[in-house]
Amino acid sequence: MQDPQDSSSAPVPAQALSDSMPAPAPVLNPVDEIWARKTLADLAFANLKEQQSQRRWKLGMRLAWLLFLSIVVWQAFSFNSPANHTSFPHTAMVTIQGEIGPDTEASAQNIMSSMRTALEDQGSQALVLLINSPGGSPVQAGLINDEITRLRALHNKPIYAVVEESCASAAYYIAAAADQIYVDKASLVGSIGVLMDGFGFTGLMDKLGVERRLMTAGENKGFLDPFSPQTQPQRQHAQAMLNQIHAQFIDVVKKGRGDRLKVTPELFSGLFWSGQQAVDLGLADSLGSVDGVAREVVKAPDVIDYTQRENVAERLVKRFGVAVGEGSVRAMRTAGAGLR
Repeated sequence: MQDPQDSSSAPVPAQALSDSMPAPAPVLNPVDEIWARKTLADLAFANLKEQQSQRRWKLGMRLAWLLFLSIVVWQAFSFNSPANHTSFPHTAMVTIQGEIGPDTEASAQNIMSSMRTALEDQGSQALVLLINSPGGSPVQAGLINDEITRLRALHNKPIYAVVEESCASAAYYIAAAADQIYVDKASLVGSIGVLMDGFGFTGLMDKLGVERRLMTAGENKGFLDPFSPQTQPQRQHAQAMLNQIHAQFIDVVKKGRGDRLKVTPELFSGLFWSGQQAVDLGLADSLGSVDGVAREVVKAPDVIDYTQRENVAERLVKRFGVAVGEGSVRAMRTAGAGLR
């Protein structure tokens, strides 16, 4: 006899059966199916194009790195001057172009290294310094001046200066050490003086109602600050330094030019003269050019340039180094910000 409470054999309602069965897959009409397949194909094609683009970009970067490293290696093992291993008689030349300073091509390091290479070559009969400079650092000029004197005694070879457009201030400080100075009749020569320049904004700040808050340890620590007033003792101190450097400049010129110099009250006043006037005053010896000096004075008409110049690879390395340094700083700052 069947238990009325036993539900295992009870019939299942039709609605329950329909709810438990999986829903049938939607049926696409032919048009929708075609569009679906096309969309999938487009997505697959786009993904393929993106992968190909990424591969090309990686390949391009690898080739760029390879080219960069090739240039660096080639420049590292190549010689900086075409005059290396020169043995035939010739006139060596080193160019002093532009501002004379520690971070320029006319720095003492570059010029002195070029001069040493030029005079160490057995084929060089003399060295010509081709000068076209308005001046610059008296420290850099003094180093070059001393090195000219040392190298001339060491190698027993004459050193001449040839001026193109200008040879003023620190550039003439260098030229004064040469055995002879040749100029063009229209060259600018001289400017035997020293200056220290700057700006003062204290009056403008007072008009604008701006207060300068500068804290120092030492009452004269900020005496070159353009936003602070300059006292009379500070001005006197700066002037004393300029006078001392000017006196050193004058001594170098007198020592280098000797009896050829026609001393006048204006000679050391900071004025500059034309090339012809410089010859008349004894600041220069004669009119001439590099080729003329090589041909008629040195008697070795072949001129070889020994000037050390910053090559393409060095510029790229410097820029790359700056970029890497900036990236490292940004990364450290980001990491530091995350640790706070």
